[in-house]
Amino acid sequence: MDPAATVSEEDRQDIADSLAGNGEGYARLVRRYQDKVAAQMWRFTRDEVVLDQLVQDVFVEAYLSLKGFRGQAPFLHWLRRVATRVGYRYWKSRDRTEEREESLKETSLILPAAPQIQTPEEAADTLYRLFEKLPAADRMVLTLFYFEQCDLNEISSRSGWNRVLVKVRLHRARKKLKSLLEEAGRGRK
Repeated sequence: MDPAATVSEEDRQDIADSLAGNGEGYARLVRRYQDKVAAQMWRFTRDEVVLDQLVQDVFVEAYLSLKGFRGQAPFLHWLRRVATRVGYRYWKSRDRTEEREESLKETSLILPAAPQIQTPEEAADTLYRLFEKLPAADRMVLTLFYFEQCDLNEISSRSGWNRVLVKVRLHRARKKLKSLLEEAGRGRK
């Protein structure tokens, strides 16, 4: 099977147009994939302004890296790897610029009592606040595994980490998340 056959003809043409300097070709790629990229980047932030910036950053980085796209997988797969790197850099940058320890002390995690039933949105917000307490690498591996439903090989591909490191990080991140849940009175001890 021809590896390039995995890239749709429409994507292949728009990529060729983009590389030839036709901005409309790249605009078509952006329009085609921006909703999927935005849905992925929503995992990295709940702030609409930051979300828009992250989506833009993904497409800028993809444009600048487009000549390196080899066409051995669908364009969306490649774009998701770019998005993962952009989101991870955002988390690392935010962690470095904020004084995390101070902000965690000042903004206590407010969770409803365990018996209270939460709407799916409330549960997602609760989980997002818990994730904010984890280091960026832990957030990324848990997000890719549970929310993006990536297997260890896909996480390795998107993150650039080897499979063993992914497995170890996933195990440790689960333990840290469990500990946070127990501290908040939501987990089993």
